[in-house]
Amino acid sequence: MANALAQESSPYLRAHADNPVDWLPWGETALTRARTLDRPLLVSIGYSACHWCHVMERESFEDEATAALMNEHFVAVKVDREERPDIDGIYMEAVQAMTGHGGWPLTVFLTPAQEPFFGGTYWPPTPRGGMASFTQVLEAIAELWRERREEARSAGAQLAARLGGAAGLEPSTQPIGRTVIDAALGSLRRSYDGINGGFGSSPKFPPHCALELLAATGEHEMSTATLRGMALGGICDQIAGGFSRYAVDASWTVPHFEKMLYDNALLARAYLRAFQSTGEPLFERTCRETLDFCLRELRDGDGGFYSSLDADSEGVEGRFYVWSLADLTAELGKLAPAAEAYFGASERGNFEGANVLTAHGPEPAEREQIRSRLLAARARRARPALDDKRLCAWNALIIAALADAGAVLGDPAYLKAALGAAEFIWQQMRDGDGRLLRSYNHGAARLPAYLEDHAFLLEALLTLYEATFEERFFRWARTLADEILARFADAERGGFFVTALDGERLITRRKDLEDHPIPSGSSSAALGMLRLAALSGESAYEQAALGAIRLAVDVAPRFPGAFGHLLCAVDLHSSAVREVALVGPDLGPLLAVLRERHRPHVVLAAAEDTAGTAVGLLEGRSAPAGHATAYVCERFACQAPVSDPAALRSLLN
Repeated sequence: MANALAQESSPYLRAHADNPVDWLPWGETALTRARTLDRPLLVSIGYSACHWCHVMERESFEDEATAALMNEHFVAVKVDREERPDIDGIYMEAVQAMTGHGGWPLTVFLTPAQEPFFGGTYWPPTPRGGMASFTQVLEAIAELWRERREEARSAGAQLAARLGGAAGLEPSTQPIGRTVIDAALGSLRRSYDGINGGFGSSPKFPPHCALELLAATGEHEMSTATLRGMALGGICDQIAGGFSRYAVDASWTVPHFEKMLYDNALLARAYLRAFQSTGEPLFERTCRETLDFCLRELRDGDGGFYSSLDADSEGVEGRFYVWSLADLTAELGKLAPAAEAYFGASERGNFEGANVLTAHGPEPAEREQIRSRLLAARARRARPALDDKRLCAWNALIIAALADAGAVLGDPAYLKAALGAAEFIWQQMRDGDGRLLRSYNHGAARLPAYLEDHAFLLEALLTLYEATFEERFFRWARTLADEILARFADAERGGFFVTALDGERLITRRKDLEDHPIPSGSSSAALGMLRLAALSGESAYEQAALGAIRLAVDVAPRFPGAFGHLLCAVDLHSSAVREVALVGPDLGPLLAVLRERHRPHVVLAAAEDTAGTAVGLLEGRSAPAGHATAYVCERFACQAPVSDPAALRSLLN
């Protein structure tokens, strides 16, 4: 008989519906049961594409004896961390404080008052490698609660009082200037892997936000080598396009095979910017193949984008993606030798006797034919599971990537997809009061949106406005910014909380500042509001952004890999931002100048006719003699208007 998770919309939760564990979703039912029975809450947190989450389910949660222990002594709660980053953030911080490390699956034991008193990550079904078994942990916690309950309550209360992320930080009083950026670049150079690209050693994650910072500051050596290494490595799917979540080695060869929407959205933009800066065809191709993967395998017919593909199929990690030499020969025939040389395939392989395909050999003229044949062959295999929920924040990331690529590459298909996803969110992922919602599946949206949903969408809508110049996107962006100020801003210390003022009351209200693995909502709100201030002329947005920056500006230069998006906001604030307004007919030649290379310190508005415009930068602008005209301004003080593309280029350079 299915448990209560059968009614949930999250594929991760629904996958546990047939466990013998009496799982409940997080909510008042579970909390009331814990209080009524005076039992601890056993909160298990994971996500659909998490390999070790699936392992722990098979080993423990599907085991009748283990489930009986859980049901007898605990109120068991399952949480999808992607739907509930607020809960995940609180209890990940707690487990890291208790054990010194974290990860998923995350298991934490709470008092009925939601206070954490013990936790960890993966526990095996039997003791091994110095780890206790999961049943031993359950029995020990049950005994602790039975014999020393007040001790557990006291420990939980003490730890709960220290949680909250950065909510207790005071803002810096130091200047926010170029010295911060210079120090951050120095820190990145010290951790840079000069052989393989990237930063640090294995496991190696794509450094999305660091790459964004390098692109914004014009540093190419570290960024292009890193992007080249990833594009040619096994972390990039050489057959279908798209990137896995991370590589288990330093050389980007063997991935952990799950594919996340957020990775691919952020990396597509990184490759687009690198192409704008270098003109290297590999970067354009990788951008396109990454976006094409998202459009082909992660887009729903409603316009929204799914969350992820699992690492496993048929219970085996990577089975869908790897190839033996016999596979290649059978599928490619006469093309096999060229493919084997290109992919570096061998009899022994590089992953458990099979080959994760890389692209380090001579590129054959038949590359596209080889990819097409292998893609068709792979389509006959059992596919990894798809997490088909649509998350507002992650959809915002792919909207921004598609809008950017559509504008820069002149590809209307990308722009159309960006428009469709934005329409989907605005029409289907808001409640009756117009407030944004977090997650969508099975025909309905649910859960109040968090800071990152609002902030990522704010940035995406501004990008979409600059790609299309449809003023509705600018108006939507201002609506979101005003919501952030009203419901998420901290008037006392500055910055923004993860949850809204009128959101669910948990044991603490957090601020998250770190941009790892994706931008924090705080950094995204800061960068989005700086850009909005430059477009609108409203200083309140800039002041709110600076409040968020001041909370992390002292520590960010020492750990730039964890604060890359925030440092992009610092870079924008401390640079001479050019506010460009284009007015009149036939703007194509002027637009081409703006888009011929990455211009991170430019905000752009355009209209044929500015009458009734909502964009402050366009107010009062006209096109003398009916010619396309460019106004280049800094803090709304403008140079003489120009109509010649060469003159515009001169003003921008």
